[in-house]
Amino acid sequence: MYSSFSIVIPVKTAIKVIVGSLVLMQMFIVPATPPTISNAEGEISTPSTISVSGSADVRVVPDEVIIALGVETSDMNLLTAKSKNDERVSSVVKVLTDNGVEAKYIQTDYLSIQPHYRDSFDQQSFLGYWVRRSVAVTLKDVTKFEAVLTGVLEAGANYVHGVDFRTTELRKHRDTARSLAIRAAKEKAEALAAELGMKVSQVTNIAEGYGGWSFPYGNWWGGGYAAQSQNVLQNAGGNTPSSDDNSTLSLGQISITAQVTVTFTLVPTTP
Repeated sequence: MYSSFSIVIPVKTAIKVIVGSLVLMQMFIVPATPPTISNAEGEISTPSTISVSGSADVRVVPDEVIIALGVETSDMNLLTAKSKNDERVSSVVKVLTDNGVEAKYIQTDYLSIQPHYRDSFDQQSFLGYWVRRSVAVTLKDVTKFEAVLTGVLEAGANYVHGVDFRTTELRKHRDTARSLAIRAAKEKAEALAAELGMKVSQVTNIAEGYGGWSFPYGNWWGGGYAAQSQNVLQNAGGNTPSSDDNSTLSLGQISITAQVTVTFTLVPTTP
């Protein structure tokens, strides 16, 4: 024997269920393929695309400099070696403050204390204790670079680990470089497409490559880097701060770079 039953759903409820199902279906249906174009014969084809890269180099005069210094002392007695180091570091900091450097721009962060030995075939000779400390200073007035560097070396700093010229408007110049790089990519795509009787249409993808800033002369003997060709080169201007006539410092310019890769769709040029 078979039994049967029925469920009665009000019309309004049924409509809500159907509409709800349609909404869910619409939310989860995502195109799985890129846009397609129908040609004259009705065949479906993927649009032609072109991918180009654009880069830009904005050069600016640095307005701040970071100097990384090192102070090293040694002695057969541990406490004496540390005391000598403390005295030198204090003298270095005094030179910086006397030149108007605020305390927040002076950082002493690295400290190393190690015993040193001379190893030979049959014995090990104790040479003493080596104490090393690093001092990093940010100069907001680059015209004081020469005086500060000479002063800290006379005060007891015996290492210059690095000199880093920077700009305080990095974000502004980086945005400018990025805009120029995109413009360069667009112009390149238009020129290439025109040679093939096509023109660029919509943008389908934009990817930003590595961008940053660099000082072209390095911080070591024989330092530097090979020049890289760019699509756009802009001199952002700015006056080079002047220092005294006996200064050997010439700030020059630092380079802020940006690189992008853009993909465009291509369409035939209309007669």
